[in-house]
Amino acid sequence: MPIPYNNDHKERSRDLRNNMTPAERVLWSKVRKKQILGLQFYRQKPIHQYVVDFYCPGADLVIEVDGGQHWEPDHAAADDERDRVLEQLNLKVLRFSNLEVMKQLDSVMEQIYETVRQHLDSSSPL
Repeated sequence: MPIPYNNDHKERSRDLRNNMTPAERVLWSKVRKKQILGLQFYRQKPIHQYVVDFYCPGADLVIEVDGGQHWEPDHAAADDERDRVLEQLNLKVLRFSNLEVMKQLDSVMEQIYETVRQHLDSSSPL
């Protein structure tokens, strides 16, 4: 199933790319330019009704970097719904807090790498 690109979010996506959080900037420096198994990542990508923080089409992967507001009940419920919609598009969603990215970057990168590797292993012909 093709991933629906939402052109209505193009301007918002551009604004978010120009105003990334410090944690998003750190993670972007580690995933850009095909640094993970040669796969392309995009930042602030409009998908369906959302703008996701990072998207890797080659691994069907979305990465979200969440600030503290995401732990509030209303935000957490919205995030759960968002993840459910994205997973219905056959996308894997990984969520990390800003703190995890800033303080445990090696662990975050290991999880991303393993998720990408597993996807590639499962999708390669025998």
